Amino acid sequence: MKFVTVLILFVFGTMLSAAERPNFLIIMADDLGYGDVGFNGCEDIPTPNLDELAAGGLICTSAYVAHPVCGPSRAALLTGRSPHAIGGQFNIPYFNHHLGVSLDEKFLSKALQESGYFTGLLGKWHLGEGEPFLPNQRGFDEFYGHLGGGHKYFPDKYWPIYERLKAAGETKIPPNTTPQLRNGKEARETEYLTDAFSREAVDFIEKASEKEQPFFLFLSYNAPHAPIEAKRDDIEKMAHIADEKRRVYGAMVHCLDYGVKRVVDSLKSTGLYENTLIIFLSDNGGIARHGASNMPLKGGKRDVEEGGYRVPMFFHWAGKIPSGGVFEHPVLTMDFYPTLAKLAGTSLPKEKVLDGKDIWSDLLAGRNPHQDELICAISHGPNSTGVGARLNDWKVVRSLGKDQTWSLYHLNKDRGERKDLSAQYPAQKKKLVRLAERWARTHVRPRWFYQEADAATWEKNSNPYFEGTFDLNEDKKTR
Repeated sequence: MKFVTVLILFVFGTMLSAAERPNFLIIMADDLGYGDVGFNGCEDIPTPNLDELAAGGLICTSAYVAHPVCGPSRAALLTGRSPHAIGGQFNIPYFNHHLGVSLDEKFLSKALQESGYFTGLLGKWHLGEGEPFLPNQRGFDEFYGHLGGGHKYFPDKYWPIYERLKAAGETKIPPNTTPQLRNGKEARETEYLTDAFSREAVDFIEKASEKEQPFFLFLSYNAPHAPIEAKRDDIEKMAHIADEKRRVYGAMVHCLDYGVKRVVDSLKSTGLYENTLIIFLSDNGGIARHGASNMPLKGGKRDVEEGGYRVPMFFHWAGKIPSGGVFEHPVLTMDFYPTLAKLAGTSLPKEKVLDGKDIWSDLLAGRNPHQDELICAISHGPNSTGVGARLNDWKVVRSLGKDQTWSLYHLNKDRGERKDLSAQYPAQKKKLVRLAERWARTHVRPRWFYQEADAATWEKNSNPYFEGTFDLNEDKKTR
C-alpha cells in the first residue's frame, strides 16, 4: 500500500479546527510482537477486527515506544518525556509505595481532565503503587485494573491465593494475585481479565455518551503479557498452530481482538464512533519464549534492536483519516501528548517540557516529523548497557549483554538488521555513536532501580555501565 494523496489529506486536516473536540481512545496491548497482527503480516493468529480498523485508517510501520520495557514505555506515553530524562529508566520494584513517576510531571490524562475531558484508565498501570501515584491522582476520573506489571487472568485461580495469603497475615502478596481495583477499592472480578477490561471499556463509553464532554480512555490491556493463560474455547480456535506456547499466546491475542470489536461496537451504538480518534499499539516488543513473534524485526522485549521497541501501531478516525494509508516515517509515543493536546485545544503550561512533538499535520501530509532527529533507546541490563540510535535511515546498535561491539544498519534496506555495514561506512557509524553518547550523558539519576546493586553501579560509573559502552573498535585499536 502507498500513502494516499496529500491533497485529500490536507483537506481533511483543515477541517479539524472547525470540528467539535474529539474523543481519544488509546488501546495498548502488553508485550505484543510486531509480527503478531494481521495488518503487519501475521498469518497464523486471526486479528480481523484490528485489521479492519487498521485498513480503515493509517498504519504506522516505523512506530517507536521510548523504551523496550513496560513501565518506562508507559511513563513516556503519559508524560511526553523520555523516561531517561525523568528518572524512569527501570520498572518500579514492587512493594515500594513511596516510588512513582514524578509528581512534577503532569500526565496527558491530567491535562485533558483539566480542559474538560472525562478520563478513564482500564487495565494495567505499572507507574506507582502509593496513593499519590495512583491513576485517580494522575488525571483519571475512572480506574479499573491492577497496579503492577502483570497479573493472572482467571479470577478463580488467583483469588484463592490472595485470600489464603491475606488470612495468613502476609503483607507482601504477589501483585499478580491481588484483586482488581475500582477507583482505589478492591473489586471481586469474575471474568477472564481481557474480557473484563473490554466489558469495562464498553461501560465507560456508555457512561461517556451521557455526558456533555469529550472523553479520553486509555484501554491498557495486560494481554498477551505473561502468564500465558487463555480460555479453552480460544485455544481450540488456534488448533492450526503446532507450537503449544504460540497456540495459547495466539488465543490471548485473538481474545483481545474480539474485545476491541465490542468496544468499537459500543462507540457506534452510542454515536461516538465518528468523533473518536483510536490509536492502537503495543508497549514494547514481544517475547519469543512466550510465543510471540517480532518478525521481520530482530530482537524482542528489553532489546535495542528494532524488535524491542518498534511496535505495531495504527491511527483510525472515521471521516478524518482516509482509509488505506501507510505511514513509513518514524512516529514516537512521546508525540501523543502534544498531538492529542493540540487536537483537544488544550493549553499546556509554558514550563511543561515535552520530548515529543505535535505530528498531526505530518501524519496527514505524509511528511517525516523526525527528519534529521536522533531516535534512541537505551536498555540497562545486569552487566551491560544496550544502545540503539536511529538517524533517518541509518541505525547503530550495541546489543544488550552480547558481544558488546557496535553495528551499523540501513533500515530502509534492512529493517531486520541482518547486514552490518560498519566496514563500508565507518564515519557514519562513528557519527551516530557519538550522537548517542551525547544524548546518554544528559540522563538523570534513576528514581528507582531493579536491584540495590544497580544503584551502586550507577554511582560508581556516573551512569550504569557507561564506562566502555560508547567505545568503538577503532578507538580500542589506537590505545
